[in-house]
Amino acid sequence: MSKAEPLSTGPIVVLVEPQDLVNIASVVRLAKNYLLGQVRLVNPREFDPYRIEGIAHSTADVVEQIGFYDSLEAAVADCVFTVGMTARGRAHKRTLIRPRAAAEQMLEHADEGPVAFVLGREASGLTNDELDRCHALATIPTNPEHSSLNLAQACGVIAYETMVARGGEKQRTKPPRRKGGGAAKVDQLAWLFADWERALHAVEFFKTRQPDQVMRAFREVIYRAKTEVREAALVRAMGIEVVRFLERKGMPVPDRIRPDAEEPSEEA
Repeated sequence: MSKAEPLSTGPIVVLVEPQDLVNIASVVRLAKNYLLGQVRLVNPREFDPYRIEGIAHSTADVVEQIGFYDSLEAAVADCVFTVGMTARGRAHKRTLIRPRAAAEQMLEHADEGPVAFVLGREASGLTNDELDRCHALATIPTNPEHSSLNLAQACGVIAYETMVARGGEKQRTKPPRRKGGGAAKVDQLAWLFADWERALHAVEFFKTRQPDQVMRAFREVIYRAKTEVREAALVRAMGIEVVRFLERKGMPVPDRIRPDAEEPSEEA
């Protein structure tokens, strides 16, 4: 698999008169998470970069680039396309689109210049006049009886969609720190099953059960799990330790069952 291309910078996010510093910090964190463009604030009630960085860790670079504006018009003056987020129906006719469609439209205009999505006040959102200054309006589907989302939650939804629109789903996730060593081999599994059969005999698990049926089901579970070398070694070690514990307690244990395979050297 070839290395995924780096994602382009996402849209600008504009907050109009945000009142809660925690919401501003949450949006800053989202801007970092989803590779958004600049965060722009229109007349925030309060702003404390030290507290914001304390809430949204490792975001100093985003905080340093925050822009401050006296009006929404000034905040989006350089933008070629803007999307206003709203949860309320409007008296005048405007087409409402969903966040996914909004993200796709912003991406389509991104080559022409800056694009942005706009979120309003925590208590009342954007005014009709402010929405009139947006090229498109987007609404997030929610419970009609309780439709209003928290400011940062709404930002998270549209930010995620912009990430997907830019190919975020194709980005490779970090590989595990310790690889599993590939698929477990037949001989390794043979010893795993043998040691667990001994352990189950030792705890009298087969007292009221048929060993062949139980072990057949156990094998199926292990096979279906597509067990890797390290995982198989760990599961086998559990069975071995059951027997060792009983031996330390002086309890009788059955003789070891040796399968027709050389014992593997992997350790859990």
